[in-house]
Amino acid sequence: MACMKLGSKSDAFQRQGQAWFCATGLPSDIIVEVGDMSFHLHKFPLLSRSGVMERLIAEASEEGDEKSCINLPDIPGGPKTFEFVAKFCYGVKLELTASNVVYLRCAAEHLEMTEEHGEGNLISQTETFLNQVVLRNWKDSLRALQTCDDILTYADELQITKRCIESLAMKASTDPNLFGWPITEHGGPMQSPGGSVLWNGISTGARPKNSSIDWWYEDVSTLSFPLYKRLIAVMESRGIRQEVISGSLTSYARKYLPVLNRHQVVNDSSSRLEPVGLGAMVSEEEQRFLLEDIDRLLPMQKGLVPTKFLFGLLRTAMILRASSSCISNLERRIGMQLDQATVEDLLMPNFSYSMETLYNVDCVQRILEHFLAMDQITGGASPCSVDDGQLIGSPSLTPITMVAKLIDGYLAEVAPDVNLKLPKFQALAASVPDYSRPLDDGLYRAIDIYLKSHPWLGESEREQLCRLMDCQKLSLEACTHAAQNERLPLRVVVQVLFFEQLQLRTSIAGCFLVSDNLDGSRQLRSGVAGSSEGGWTTAVRENQVLKVGMDHMRMRVCELEKECLTMRQEIEKLGRVKGSSAWENVSKKLGLKMKSQMCSAQEGSVSKQKNGNGKNRHGKHKKTFTPDPEA
Repeated sequence: MACMKLGSKSDAFQRQGQAWFCATGLPSDIIVEVGDMSFHLHKFPLLSRSGVMERLIAEASEEGDEKSCINLPDIPGGPKTFEFVAKFCYGVKLELTASNVVYLRCAAEHLEMTEEHGEGNLISQTETFLNQVVLRNWKDSLRALQTCDDILTYADELQITKRCIESLAMKASTDPNLFGWPITEHGGPMQSPGGSVLWNGISTGARPKNSSIDWWYEDVSTLSFPLYKRLIAVMESRGIRQEVISGSLTSYARKYLPVLNRHQVVNDSSSRLEPVGLGAMVSEEEQRFLLEDIDRLLPMQKGLVPTKFLFGLLRTAMILRASSSCISNLERRIGMQLDQATVEDLLMPNFSYSMETLYNVDCVQRILEHFLAMDQITGGASPCSVDDGQLIGSPSLTPITMVAKLIDGYLAEVAPDVNLKLPKFQALAASVPDYSRPLDDGLYRAIDIYLKSHPWLGESEREQLCRLMDCQKLSLEACTHAAQNERLPLRVVVQVLFFEQLQLRTSIAGCFLVSDNLDGSRQLRSGVAGSSEGGWTTAVRENQVLKVGMDHMRMRVCELEKECLTMRQEIEKLGRVKGSSAWENVSKKLGLKMKSQMCSAQEGSVSKQKNGNGKNRHGKHKKTFTPDPEA
């Protein structure tokens, strides 16, 4: 730390208990009381340097007291500062540093230690040191600003606080590469004790070069929050980028909100300056005020703050019972960048007194609504097409597709909660637009888990829940699982089987089209190039193999249509059959037929793979059966 030496005499002050004595060989003729400390001094050194002391001594002498006693209750810095003032008046050696110059400057102003009472008085000395040394150095400016907390009123009157803040803001917003400052490392051999860079052994007052934009985050986090807020405001006025300001606020919050650093060693302070005037944030009220202020300071802009950190702030706000506006702002911030979140982030415990559910589903619902509203504003919410499970459309649809997958994963995690009501589960699942889900496998998984965890749901409630998913958007694996899922309503299983059959017919039709195109192209090549007899024989053989395969696939399709027709007839009989025993018999029959159908579909797929290439010219299929929507 930079310093300036004052005075030349040896120290003649001695302390005895709560009293200081100046051993000059002459008995003291004045006692100055400062707080709980007494200073036994002499009148002349004091009155020759201070206008206040001159008046007080004169008033005490008029009263006729042999040994004057003066009380100074309001001197900035208290007894410790007055000790330095007294030594300065006696010409004793002392050092001005960044840690004591603010106290001495304010005390000198309070005691009127101007040039009228002696050349090179304490006001001019401290002002010179502040302007020419302290404010030119990052570390010294920071330390001086920290000391302003104890005497903030005096420091503000003398503009010391403002000058320190502006000095720090200017240095934080300046690129050191522009000035070619010498490259040194913190604590290196070429660095002065005050943290300034040494150039040929001379202190330049410049901070060490560091290419990272966050080099000053840890230093300014040692300030009390009122001073820190003032520093941030000045930095913003100087045009420092919002992402840099947000990074500093994030660093400050992580340091003083213990809930955000559950796994961090709290008492590790060996590598940083201790905060002055802030202390440990042990009070919930202090932490709540700090969190609400940080929320007000953070810019409302997407991507400036990590999503995981915002979720941490939101959890902390709920624990500390922060204001509703603070919680709402944090939810809105998260909603703006929900596509960057993970399922683990969304799993926020329910801190309400009612404890209706294990996780705060209502909060996630509000966050999703904020995201969808922002997506509408940015024009991201527009229809798109789906081809083989892949989105085709505007790149702006990617975030909403990620959010749809995120919400489906979250629903699967909260579905086992027996206290999660069906309307709340449905509302969250239905909030995601249909076009944002290329596949409904994730939603089907969440619905299946919910049905398993809530076996008491009635048939109508199960059907209502299953309407959330589109059976046409299930993959082959999901269809296979759903066709054998006893928890699903019967009509949902029938729909799954029907659409699975439809997909099979579509695949077969595609094979026919490829076969016809292949046959035509071979004829064209044969007519143009005049292929050899051996090549023609090979083509005929391949065509025969493909024909056999297609005939076999056609037979399987006919069998599937018959099975579906039989199942429809059985379902229609359900309306006329009464009694539980009759229902059980029909259910058994349907169960056997479903399994038979699944096996047939799988055999047809294997047959298709074995007879993959060749040519065929068969006619169209018979008309496909479409089940009654009411079935």
